[in-house]
Amino acid sequence: MAESTSQLEKSDFDWKRLLFMAIGIGLFLLVYYSPPWPDAIDPMGKQFELSHQAKGALALFLLAGTFWVFEVLPIGVTGILIGVVQALFFIRPAGDAFRDFMDPSVLFIFGSLTIGMVFTKVGLTKRLAYKMLMIVGEKTSRIYLGCFVVTALLTHIMAHTAVAATMYPLLLAIYALYTTDTTPTRFGKGLFMGMAFVAGAGSIITLLGAARGIVALGFYKEITGNDISFFELSYYMAPIGWLMVFLLWGFFMLFFKPEKDRIPGLREKARQLNADMGPLKRNEIIAALIVGGTILFLSLQSFIPALAPFNKSAIILVGTVLFFIFHILDIHDLEDIPWNIILLFAGAMSIGFCLWQTGAAEWLAINWLGFFKDSHWFIFVMGIAFFIMIMTNFIMNVASIAISLPVALVVAPYLGVSGEIILFAALVVAGMPFLLLVGAAPNAIAYNSKQFTSGEFFITGIPASILLLAVLGLTILLVWPLMGMEITLG
Repeated sequence: MAESTSQLEKSDFDWKRLLFMAIGIGLFLLVYYSPPWPDAIDPMGKQFELSHQAKGALALFLLAGTFWVFEVLPIGVTGILIGVVQALFFIRPAGDAFRDFMDPSVLFIFGSLTIGMVFTKVGLTKRLAYKMLMIVGEKTSRIYLGCFVVTALLTHIMAHTAVAATMYPLLLAIYALYTTDTTPTRFGKGLFMGMAFVAGAGSIITLLGAARGIVALGFYKEITGNDISFFELSYYMAPIGWLMVFLLWGFFMLFFKPEKDRIPGLREKARQLNADMGPLKRNEIIAALIVGGTILFLSLQSFIPALAPFNKSAIILVGTVLFFIFHILDIHDLEDIPWNIILLFAGAMSIGFCLWQTGAAEWLAINWLGFFKDSHWFIFVMGIAFFIMIMTNFIMNVASIAISLPVALVVAPYLGVSGEIILFAALVVAGMPFLLLVGAAPNAIAYNSKQFTSGEFFITGIPASILLLAVLGLTILLVWPLMGMEITLG
């Protein structure tokens, strides 16, 4: 009887998978073979044609989104499929489609994941976990809060991808003290998804949290002629960033309230386990020095012009090579790298560049902003924010800003809106893609915990994204004006 039930469940799952596979393929074919679509027209009257290749990019966009949300295939295999479809349907040359799989951003993620692996292997994550638990105590609500605050603080000085890779093994060590059962729990879902969400919230506060800030400021200066300093950005972003951190803590306590209110004896157990580890060992010291040096170099790039030309991916990969030189990692560790996650991001980079280079994303942005060109300024700003938030979940946040921000900054003066409010609103939502795993590296790193599915992540992200937009709206109307930001012109 049990075997029959198991077979029935497997059959039901297969039918569901085939259904969503058919939907994804159907959407692709419907858009790819549809008649030509109308041109997009910007506020200056310039026309943007949607070429056959660009229409193919939109079709692939729908296929990939369906497959990723419903996990029709392993998420890394869907990433491979993105390159394959581009080549077979002549959306982009194969050389371009697959070259993106080794983009520096993908290699940065590889290096970040390696750091997390090293911290786990040498035992540093356990030490960090035990120290934090000795401070926050036995209540699971405070464990949530402690993990979220540490994550957000780290994103002030290092890229949120590297923070997620550092926090991930620490969370694994904490979770192992909560339960040894491999079945996903509410606490596990909240802990790992919460880390991903909070990494995004914290990363908007300084320019060190992600590359998107530098790119956005570059566009802003080029189009408006005005400059935004490092500390000015932090001044305006800190209130909304930290408000989101604490609101997300409440959000996860509401939606994923831990099964246990407290873990009796946890503080004493953590203290004993920390004592049992003894003094720092050779590999722990070397690993800490390599990672610390890497983070310091990446952080100083924003302050020392001579260091700025060095590529971030190359720097973090120097650390990866040093781990092997000092025998902290060996050939067997390469087999433990989560290639599913790396291929996921490789595919995400490929579809992002595909939408960008074919002109599909620009066509989308201009059509979307056209809906709001005669609207109230607040509706216009929130419309831009919504578009960037959705696009960021599918393509690189840098790309979504590069596509949307210049168009929005050109339209803004016609509606009497300051470019400053457009810039900061765009940066807020670009930093917090809560819907899809491909939206940000921390999302994918958290998924590696196997505590949640991509569908669960998507469902959780819907109310979280609504919360984000509500907080942004209130900040635009109430907080930023009080802080001195110019909202409207004249």
